[in-house]
Amino acid sequence: MPKRVNHADGEDLLLTSSCNYYAEGITQAEAEAFYAKVKKGVDPKRPPMIGMNSRLERSSDGTLYENVWYSKGLYGKAIERICEMLGKARQYAENDKQKSVIDKLVEFYQTGNLAAFDEYAILWVNETESEVDFTNGFTEVYGDPLGLKASWEGYVNIIDYGATQRAKALSDNAGWFEENSPVDERFKKKECKGVSAKVISAAMLGGDLYPSSAIGINLPNSDWIRAEYGSKSVTIANLTRAYNLAAKGSGMHEEFVIDEETRAIIDRYGDVCDDLHTDLHECLGHGSGKLLPGVDADALRSYGSTIEEARADLFGLYYIADHKLVELGLTPSEEAYKSQYYTYLMNGLLTQMVRIEEGHQIEEAHMRNRALISRWTLEHYPEAVRIALVDGKHYVKIHDYSLLRKAFGELLAEVQRIKSEGDYEKARQLVEGYGIKIDTKLHHEIRERYQRLDLAPYKGFINPTYELVRDDDGNITDVIVRYGEEYDKQMLRYSHDYSTL
Repeated sequence: MPKRVNHADGEDLLLTSSCNYYAEGITQAEAEAFYAKVKKGVDPKRPPMIGMNSRLERSSDGTLYENVWYSKGLYGKAIERICEMLGKARQYAENDKQKSVIDKLVEFYQTGNLAAFDEYAILWVNETESEVDFTNGFTEVYGDPLGLKASWEGYVNIIDYGATQRAKALSDNAGWFEENSPVDERFKKKECKGVSAKVISAAMLGGDLYPSSAIGINLPNSDWIRAEYGSKSVTIANLTRAYNLAAKGSGMHEEFVIDEETRAIIDRYGDVCDDLHTDLHECLGHGSGKLLPGVDADALRSYGSTIEEARADLFGLYYIADHKLVELGLTPSEEAYKSQYYTYLMNGLLTQMVRIEEGHQIEEAHMRNRALISRWTLEHYPEAVRIALVDGKHYVKIHDYSLLRKAFGELLAEVQRIKSEGDYEKARQLVEGYGIKIDTKLHHEIRERYQRLDLAPYKGFINPTYELVRDDDGNITDVIVRYGEEYDKQMLRYSHDYSTL
């Protein structure tokens, strides 16, 4: 089939998507009716993540049912292996809280009970003392056109104590950011609970985080757990550092940044502001705001992921220009934010198109979000930013950086309203109007210019191998980290050593 996930308005999103979360022939209307019925039987104030860990199938009599992913169900052999490895990891847990996290996660895998998953998520959020942490489970729903079913991912990480001071400064001031947000008072949290943030180095990536990983994560995804218990936010520093190093000397800025003055600002402040925007996005953006009572967390349906990513990005864009960040020592000067404003709009309006084949539209939620923000701003604030033609090439030209902040604040207020009220129709209009279609002539030009740079549009990571060093008595004295295994060889080795299916 042509698309893994189809979000085209007016089409049956299940029949036209090639994901494996729904049995062949199940229509979008059938699936939505099934889950609407299931949701009637749950606590609306603390709803579990319905549909997260199952495949929707049809029985011989035509009835729909969930084939649940758990140790005695679908993918049981793989999940049994996960439980076995978690059991071995438990003996190295740093504290009793971490042991409880592992025990509850194993219980979830062994039962498939979504209430157990919520209990695990609460325990995980409250475990903030360990130097080594992990996530493991069915997490993000980008691969499901209905935004319900989660792909499996896992990673192990080690805290970066120095860089974590940056994230801690944000989390310690979460209440200030919430209070001073440009969104309507009705949609603000009265109290920001348990916003913990840290910067980490990834030690091992797996599942949907391998080989192309997120650079920041904020979990859990359940809105009621965020509201009552908070969230845990991380920025993955060794990955962002690798991306930044790989970009040096690539020629991208020389080709797509409009002038030397702008390039100088980006060269001076770009890396710092990239990391800071990620921190704001993950640590505060996803954790900000609230749903109004009675609003279904899945009310925005197929547009939910794009709107949520836009909300977090806009939060970061609005606040990265705030004097508060200079006051906290997070940005080196009052003009540093300009580097982020320029590169963000350049990406959303121009350069992210290099990842899309000509003739295609934007499909992925994060890319739709960036296009939505950038194009909305371009249309509503032409006195602040426009696309300029210079010597036959198109560039982003920013006239008024301070006015851009006003634009981002205005759009943030509207996007938060859409999420808080569950305004599906307005979400549809925003995404369909600004986040999907591509100008074919501009697309061709950008791809042609990019191809001359001979760069790959996506980057990924190869896991290291770890070798234990033991003394004569068998005690572990060190771990040698080795790099250099080629990607294809690593994948084939994983298939041989770890396959269970």
